[in-house]
Amino acid sequence: MWFFKAPEIVYGEDALSYLSQLQGQRAFIVTDAVLAKLGYPEMVIAQLKEAGIPAAVFSDVEPEPSLQTVRKGAAAMLEFEPDWIIGLGGGSAMDAAKAMWILYEYPDIEPAAINPIVPIGLRSKARLIAIPTTSGTGSEATWATVLTDVEERRKLGLASREILPDLAIVDPALTANLPPRVTADTGIDVLTHAIEAYTSSWHNDFSDGLALKAIQLVFSYLPTAVSQGARDMEARERMHNAATIAGMAFGNAQAGLAHSLGHTLGASFHIPHGRSVGMYLPYTIEYCVRGQDPTRYADIARFLSLPAADEAQSAASLAAAIRDLERRLGLPLSAAEMGIEPAQYDDEISRMVLLVQDDTSVTMSARVPNRADTAKLLRYTFDGTPIDF
Repeated sequence: MWFFKAPEIVYGEDALSYLSQLQGQRAFIVTDAVLAKLGYPEMVIAQLKEAGIPAAVFSDVEPEPSLQTVRKGAAAMLEFEPDWIIGLGGGSAMDAAKAMWILYEYPDIEPAAINPIVPIGLRSKARLIAIPTTSGTGSEATWATVLTDVEERRKLGLASREILPDLAIVDPALTANLPPRVTADTGIDVLTHAIEAYTSSWHNDFSDGLALKAIQLVFSYLPTAVSQGARDMEARERMHNAATIAGMAFGNAQAGLAHSLGHTLGASFHIPHGRSVGMYLPYTIEYCVRGQDPTRYADIARFLSLPAADEAQSAASLAAAIRDLERRLGLPLSAAEMGIEPAQYDDEISRMVLLVQDDTSVTMSARVPNRADTAKLLRYTFDGTPIDF
């Protein structure tokens, strides 16, 4: 027995105005300093004011939110006592809001103990709204949160069905002015979510169609969203929808090896999440198709009208299509292209291998690498060498 979980979703033009219909006592907005400076919280507050709901703002969330920041935000929540918590921003803000919510309701819980098996008992104090301002992480539609332990320099992938947002507001206007680089980084994250969801060992009938649709939307609209920005709001809207669709897909089927590698690289060298996992995606396709178990790359290749005579050709054509897309978007195709020094990278290899092996996403991969293969993957992907093992 398993479950398919999804939030209530309000999407499309003027979706943010739905907040004016909200019923509640107090709202606590979790966001970052950049969005606060740009006035995004004020847009939310204006709608809440129409609903008669006062709000407080916590804007200290950093990229790759830390356990320390989560505890600080939870303490502010305990003082304000909201019955609505709103994660406003990219994945960092929404993930932080999820974790703060848990500590707000249960201050003594250790974040590292959060898991899908043990009940938490949320919603005695508050419910959660997620409002994405990037088209990438899909955190508005998942029951996972990724936090960074800055002391141990590692990421914690935590999950519980209870931290799925009650409501996701997917308004494309909030992404209109995203810089091209951020659009590309977050957009390739969508593609990684969707492909890994479709090929995950936990894939299912409910997630498969969502994953394929998200893949199609990325290939069709991401280049335009990057190059045209606010000049093409159709592309913006379709990518914003794709991010949430992919979030529902991988939230219920889980991610895979590219995420395990990307989490590790990002925590070790402070590389943006989407850029990291997207770089690894074609390499992990080349690796997984060489495993003993059949993969599902032929389905994806056929769906995209790529050469797909057999699974090997399908994986090769899909990996090539992804690399071509990444070149068009100006994304790096290797760790070296990210500006990481070879000597520094070599010093981190042994530690990175252990972190990849410990990451929860690796267990759902179509092929799970041992330590030796993990080390080879890290070395091949530094130079950009296609995987041949």
